[in-house]
Amino acid sequence: MRIFPERPIVGVGAVIVNDGYVVLVKRAHEPLKGEWSLPGGAVEVGETLAEAVAREAREETGLDVRVGSLVEVLDRVHRSAEGRVEYHFVLLDYRCTVVSGTLAHGSDAADACWARRDDLARYGLSEAALRVIARALELGD
Repeated sequence: MRIFPERPIVGVGAVIVNDGYVVLVKRAHEPLKGEWSLPGGAVEVGETLAEAVAREAREETGLDVRVGSLVEVLDRVHRSAEGRVEYHFVLLDYRCTVVSGTLAHGSDAADACWARRDDLARYGLSEAALRVIARALELGD
C-alpha cells in the first residue's frame, strides 16, 4: 500500500541524459500529480534495482535505457494535513542513456519531454531533482 504505508517503499529514478538534455515526465498520479519530475517508481518484488530502473523508464517514456551509475539516494516523505506520513519513499536515482526507442509518455505520465539543462527552472522541479540532474550531467557518458 503506497498511501499511509507501514514502512518506507523503495523506489528508483532514471536520470536519462543525452548531450546536455534530460528526460522529464509530468506525473499523472499522486504523489506529485501534475508536477514535472524524473521517470521512476517502486521496485517490484524479485526485481533488481537496475531492472526496476529500466522497466520504469520504458513504462513512463517508451525508451529502452542502459542503466549506469548511482547518482544519489534520498528520502521523499509527504505528510497529510494531520501530520501522518502519507507517502514515504527511499529513492535511488541512476544515470541512464538511451539504447533505443522514441520518447512518448506512458500511462503513469501525463507528458514527457527532453529538457535542456539551461531550461530546467521553468519545469518547477524540486531542489532534490535539480541536484540529482546536475550530478548526473557532471558524470558524463
